[in-house]
Amino acid sequence: MTDDADLEIGDGCVFVIDDDDEVRGSLGSLFRSAGLDVALHESPAEFLKAEQPAGAACLVLDIRLPGINGLDFQERLAAEGKDIPVIFITGHGDIPMTVRGMKLGAVDFLPKPFDDDQMLRAVATALARYRERQAGAESVASIKENYGRLTPREREVLGLVVAGLMNKQVAAKLELSEITVKIHRGNVMRKMEAQSLADLVRMAEALGVRDDNVRRFKI
Repeated sequence: MTDDADLEIGDGCVFVIDDDDEVRGSLGSLFRSAGLDVALHESPAEFLKAEQPAGAACLVLDIRLPGINGLDFQERLAAEGKDIPVIFITGHGDIPMTVRGMKLGAVDFLPKPFDDDQMLRAVATALARYRERQAGAESVASIKENYGRLTPREREVLGLVVAGLMNKQVAAKLELSEITVKIHRGNVMRKMEAQSLADLVRMAEALGVRDDNVRRFKI
């Protein structure tokens, strides 16, 4: 077990898939000692039947498994939209395996026998990556919800404003008065919960609406 004071793992669940009872047991003890929840599985099929946790999670996956190897299973998870960070462990790793796994987003590739400190650091990185992805997804969902509250005219104003047009130019494009544009712009800022134009631009880019409006009005 690591004694580094700067290693912060936080809460989370670590799934382990390995057909070796001894390896599973050792990893289970290590992760529990770090205050983590653990789910140990002998095969990918067993993992797929398990209930997924609501919080942060990662998967420690053996490369060489009966029936399906870890790399193929990683690809399957990605294809099915199961976005869980993966840490590979193997007793027979090689460079092509490592490259393939990393291209698919693996967090680390640890040879057996692995060091406890190295494993815990990899798990800390994987759980942090999961939390970042979730935070990003929640942020986009909130932006979409706010965007749904805009009227069609307010959406047009938003698109032109984030494209860099001044109120006077927006008014000319939409054949509105400048005062009306200012009112719409204020409504957009309030409904989108944007604190600045930079905020609004970031939100529009997340939604993918900025370029659509630029093309529509030939700015």
